[in-house]
Amino acid sequence: MRTSAQNAELALLLEVAGTPKPGNVDRERDLADLRFEHFLAGAVGARDGLERAASGAAIGSAFERAVEGMAAQEGGNTQFGALLLLVPLVRAAEEDLTRSAAEAVVRETTVADAAGFYRAFDHVDVAVDDPPAELDALDVRRGSDAVPALEERGLTLLDIMERSVPGDGVAREWVDGFERSFAAADRLAAAEGPLSDRTATVFLSLLAERPDTLVATRHGEATARDVTERAAALVDDDALETDRRTVDRFADDLVERGINPGTTADITAAGLFVALERGSITV
Repeated sequence: MRTSAQNAELALLLEVAGTPKPGNVDRERDLADLRFEHFLAGAVGARDGLERAASGAAIGSAFERAVEGMAAQEGGNTQFGALLLLVPLVRAAEEDLTRSAAEAVVRETTVADAAGFYRAFDHVDVAVDDPPAELDALDVRRGSDAVPALEERGLTLLDIMERSVPGDGVAREWVDGFERSFAAADRLAAAEGPLSDRTATVFLSLLAERPDTLVATRHGEATARDVTERAAALVDDDALETDRRTVDRFADDLVERGINPGTTADITAAGLFVALERGSITV
């Protein structure tokens, strides 16, 4: 029987193995500077931080360690957002993996956890929006240099996540009780076929529901809405079942344009973890 940390590592591996996931690295597609093997190495590297989360270490320090290990490959940021979801879910799984248990984990985060989150930015570059002028001292891209301002204001990690909504879909999961992550788990369990196909199906359904915040950050909200509308047309037309080539063309087009719905991939990874922990999908 796998531990929760092992299931989290497996979820990261299964997420990148799912194909086609339009705009994202998968078994058949690499990005210009980010390849399939970088994601495999990132998942393996994150294992120690995930194990620390399972063993009761502080959420912030476990997350920083997971990111540090993830970043020990040549591609850069592979799974930062996914780890931000997985670390509290792994902790919750040690008791009872429910939305209420996950909510309790994030409610209990501290200023020290927030400091660990900020220090994680020292290890890897992450695409984020510019903060409002009054929050410039708390810009996460400052990494550990922002910790004194963070401590002065007494902000917990949940406080930071609340200040990141609505522009960050991963932060929204923290605030909304991991709603989409658990919904993704239910869809994975209900879908049919090989797990890599089900992963791709669920990814596309999530992308069709809500514009990806990473796409909005990098390319603007209009592009993010366009990507979601294109995904929704494929889901409505049942193209996943009837015309794989149409989805492949969509995937290739986004890769060629450098449009990467990474937040949707992060939520898909979290859904895989929840489903694995529940036993509703098996490998």
